[in-house]
Amino acid sequence: MKKVLMVLTSHDTLGNTGHKTGFWLEELAAPYYTLKDAGVEIVLASPAGGQPPLDPKSNEPASQTDLTRRFEADPAATAQLAATVRLDSVDQADFDSVFYPGGHGPLWDLAEDRHSIALIESFIAANKPVALVCHAPGVLRHVKAADGRPLVEGKQVTGFSNTEEDAVGLTDVVPFLVEDEFNKLGGLYAKGPDWASFVLRDGLLITGQNPASSEAAAAVLLQQMS
Repeated sequence: MKKVLMVLTSHDTLGNTGHKTGFWLEELAAPYYTLKDAGVEIVLASPAGGQPPLDPKSNEPASQTDLTRRFEADPAATAQLAATVRLDSVDQADFDSVFYPGGHGPLWDLAEDRHSIALIESFIAANKPVALVCHAPGVLRHVKAADGRPLVEGKQVTGFSNTEEDAVGLTDVVPFLVEDEFNKLGGLYAKGPDWASFVLRDGLLITGQNPASSEAAAAVLLQQMS
């Protein structure tokens, strides 16, 4: 049986806005069931362990999907979410791949977390695929390839676009913009239409642009693991 680690944020503060953030529910629920329904074992982790913060906006009616409703009504899934393992306790050797759901939270904690950075580097070094969606591709900003250069340099990548960030009014709130960061690092950033599914795979790296891309990104990961 294949085993996938899913890494969630522990950060719940949306800059200095006074609003809450965290992980985006669809970006957990869609890959969770895409993988689970294919017989994959899933372990959930976060920097602080325990219950990670949910971005409250991701649970509003407009953001809900059949899979978010399935997750919320699934006692095994919600129990697993309430008891995520601490990120510093996981070992890449125990997993076939890793998936990072987004939400704005990861831009603050996972992007700067040395355990997350080392973990992604170890997955790549072990020739195992790494998938990240929406804001989560931003956690690659300090990740290095074996030669010490940025992992995303010269690679086809996507992630939450500047126009999407502008549309949600958070361009000046986030610590950095995913699209700008990738361009700065020499990544070959590309995007599809705002809010539509768009996924890129370059070698072991799978990136999805936005919440709508999370199910497709998990499907690409599944394909790559098999």
